[in-house]
Amino acid sequence: MARVTVEDCIDKVDNRFELVLLASHRARMISAGSQLMVDRDRDKNPVVALREIAEEKFAPEDLKEELIHSLQKYVEVDEPEEDAVPLIGTSVGSVDDSEIQFDRMSEDDLLRGLEGLVPPAASDEDD
Repeated sequence: MARVTVEDCIDKVDNRFELVLLASHRARMISAGSQLMVDRDRDKNPVVALREIAEEKFAPEDLKEELIHSLQKYVEVDEPEEDAVPLIGTSVGSVDDSEIQFDRMSEDDLLRGLEGLVPPAASDEDD
């Protein structure tokens, strides 16, 4: 293949925008030292990437997955959830729900507590 054109590649990748994204990603991979799948023939990396796509050396889906993976900043790893985490200072199975105490406050107690609060003093910086 002496010359690569968009028409050679558009059969493999339907969308021209996607073709540009995939070819540029592959060209960056070549610049980073990835193994070439076709002879270079004094071509620059973007042309080599397009020739690889035209000759179907890479599946477009694989290149798309590599592109997405390279753009991800945070990769979520699914880890199995632990069934139950024991409370600190207790052994498993010794916690009784009736022993747990929660602070209970009625709405009236809360309002009385809020009325007793004093606002902070105004300072010179507020002016």
